Amino acid sequence: MSHAWFQSIHPQNTTRYSLDEVIYRDPQTDDLLEVHHDIDALKKKSAHEWRTLFEARWRSQNKIDASGIWGKREWVLPDLPTEDIVSLGEGATPLFSGSQLSKEFSHDELSVKLCGNSHTGSFKDLGMTVLVSQVNHMIKSGAPIRAIACASTGDTSAALAAYAAYAGILSVILLPKNKISLAQLMQPISNGSLVLALDTDFDGCMRIVQELTQEKSIYLANSMNSLRIEGQKTVGIEVAQQRAWSLPDWFIIPGGNLGNVSALGAGLKMLLEMGLVTKLPRLAVAQAEAANPLYLSFKKNFSDFEAITAKETQASAIRIGNPVSVKKAIRTLKEFDGVVEQATESELANAAALGDKAGLLVDPHTGVALAALQKLKSSGVIRPHESACVVSTAHGLKFADFKIAYHAPKSTMPLKNEPIDLQASLGAVKDAVSRFLDKNN
Repeated sequence: MSHAWFQSIHPQNTTRYSLDEVIYRDPQTDDLLEVHHDIDALKKKSAHEWRTLFEARWRSQNKIDASGIWGKREWVLPDLPTEDIVSLGEGATPLFSGSQLSKEFSHDELSVKLCGNSHTGSFKDLGMTVLVSQVNHMIKSGAPIRAIACASTGDTSAALAAYAAYAGILSVILLPKNKISLAQLMQPISNGSLVLALDTDFDGCMRIVQELTQEKSIYLANSMNSLRIEGQKTVGIEVAQQRAWSLPDWFIIPGGNLGNVSALGAGLKMLLEMGLVTKLPRLAVAQAEAANPLYLSFKKNFSDFEAITAKETQASAIRIGNPVSVKKAIRTLKEFDGVVEQATESELANAAALGDKAGLLVDPHTGVALAALQKLKSSGVIRPHESACVVSTAHGLKFADFKIAYHAPKSTMPLKNEPIDLQASLGAVKDAVSRFLDKNN
């Protein structure tokens, strides 16, 4: 008997599909599928027993248990043989907080979930380990899958390339030409993927990869494949565990293709249903003003949704005008009394610089989320006494150009901090140190 299966997001369609089937949409409604779990079977363990099990596995010496995803495997892919798991030590990432962070953002109970502290430097590892593990199992079981393919703005391609290479599976990457950072482009090239730089934007790449993967020998790895959601949903579960099995009042998460918000919601709902927490938080999706279709829909109370042509933004990974997971995202936001906020280019850059002053190294997408936090606080949506957790989706080192530009000599940004050229003398150094201390004390 299967303990997990694919099922349509349409509430009236209860048809089940095996996770071993190559299928991404409901054949009847064309809606995306999602993974459903046998909750009754999971409830045979009490909430206390689940907490004890998850705590025992956390940072275990056993490779599978130590993974933030596979340490909670019964809630992810319960029927997958452990020998087919493809893990690179993903998840179990730090929950960053501290007095300096609170000071910079004038918010006492603020934390940042560092999902970018992972093998390829982004939260995409969390979902990719699940998808590649399932494909690995299918291939071993005789499925005629020859390669895994994705369209990407950078981070998805890095995750797919690394996990596929580790499993010995071929990967095909479709990228928008000249629209991702060099660090992101370098990753799939280095891991041996077929990298195709297309003269279009992400939405154009996404259209082509969906057509390409109609051939079932090429498996689709984008977040419209709900196997990705199963790994990403563990973010909220980890945060609850790191907070002694409680949740913050708010999560703020960057939104591009919008699989991440429904993933976060799925994990949070599972925590409540299984009795490990007693209440749910509110959710806020943060979008760049240059790529803000969900924000525009939210301003109309989600009465309709219109795709847009996304403009240039420093937050390149969320430069998406026609997100494939929009229906899931809107449903999740309604369930969690959620909101959507946007950030301009200067707002996201300055928010990232503030985070860096507290000891982080903030990527531009997390900068969007931090800027959204500031704006939601200013408008009174997030109240001073409410705790908030920002989901950081990638490591700042993947966006060195973004950091260098902010602090460059010609920059006019308010928090820029450029190096000072000096003669190699003790007197010159002491004078510079004295000026620095006087300025900051």
